[in-house]
Amino acid sequence: MMLELSTKFHCHTIPNMRITLTIAAPTDDDADLISLEIPQDTTVGTLKESVQAESRIPKRDQHLYHNGQLLNDDNKTMEQLHIGDGEMLALHVRETRDPPTASAQRASQPTRAQPQGRGGQAQQPDPETIRLQLLGNPEMRQQVIQQNPGLAAVIENPEGVRPCPHVIYIDVEVNGHKVKAFVDSGAQATIMSPKCAEDCGIMRLVDKRFAGIARGVGTAAILGRVHSAQIKIGSMFLPCSFTVMEGKDVDLLLGLDMLKRHQACIDLSKDKLIIQGVEVSFLGEADIPKNMEDERADEPQLAGPGGTTIGAKSGAVSGPSNEQQASQAAAQIPAISAPSAPPQHQHQQPSFPAENVDQLVALGFSRDEAINALAACGGDVQYAAGLLFQG
Repeated sequence: MMLELSTKFHCHTIPNMRITLTIAAPTDDDADLISLEIPQDTTVGTLKESVQAESRIPKRDQHLYHNGQLLNDDNKTMEQLHIGDGEMLALHVRETRDPPTASAQRASQPTRAQPQGRGGQAQQPDPETIRLQLLGNPEMRQQVIQQNPGLAAVIENPEGVRPCPHVIYIDVEVNGHKVKAFVDSGAQATIMSPKCAEDCGIMRLVDKRFAGIARGVGTAAILGRVHSAQIKIGSMFLPCSFTVMEGKDVDLLLGLDMLKRHQACIDLSKDKLIIQGVEVSFLGEADIPKNMEDERADEPQLAGPGGTTIGAKSGAVSGPSNEQQASQAAAQIPAISAPSAPPQHQHQQPSFPAENVDQLVALGFSRDEAINALAACGGDVQYAAGLLFQG
């Protein structure tokens, strides 16, 4: 008989379940997580009491959300609200707002809580509540995306709003001087700026017989070449040659010649540069030199194909926005049927010095191409040459 009663007792035992609560408070930047094990017949009010005992958050300041819906009935159980095992609830900590006329009294008494009844005046919508509802309700989020395509672009491609630096920097030492080196496997040679060469004390080693002009996206003066100097990468001391060049945004650029000579491997999965078994970690975004980003922001922009813009110095290509693409597509319709106007080039030709035009023609371009490039770059020969080589 006792065994039978015990069996009946176990049959009516309500199983426990585990839920996780994400706690978001207006005063905290990071959200906290709390995991609780509760029975299925636990009411919302009992859950708030458990949260209060666990986190010392007053029950009156707790606002629970499930799938974006506010749980405002403290008498309903988890089973009635269709909250199962392993689900996550959002807990927003928010003190009840006072009427606008009592803002001065609230400022003088910050620790005093004045709860407002449900029958009071309508409150201003709380931004944090709206954010939690948006994150917890996929249908509402989809509706917002449909009404605001710009918001959808931000959600799908956040890098379009805030460009992320896709560059690799490591800490090195050249002749005992610490330098943040830019690793570029697309560069043919290892390049150092004249200022960095002076700081490292190797400017006296520059062989000026290798001086010249580098042409690519723009032109830059090559002062010479340091045939061998000591560079420390990680725990290794390696010989390295440097081409000292003006007009670069970085102090030291480790090119393919140095990487291939010492059998370096750029491991993007580990965020490390591996040289002969020695691993060197990439620098974080906060440690990357800001001078290159500032100069790229201030550098002149040249018009490229398809509405893109090209950095006159760096050659960085930026795509147009959706509005620019639409306006340019509409502008291209009359531009196709418009006849060419050679007299315009004749009017522009005398405005540029003949030596500037001849300098671009000497690079292998026609006279019309040189004049058009000078017109697009405001008469700057260096930027015009970069535009022609880019094209």
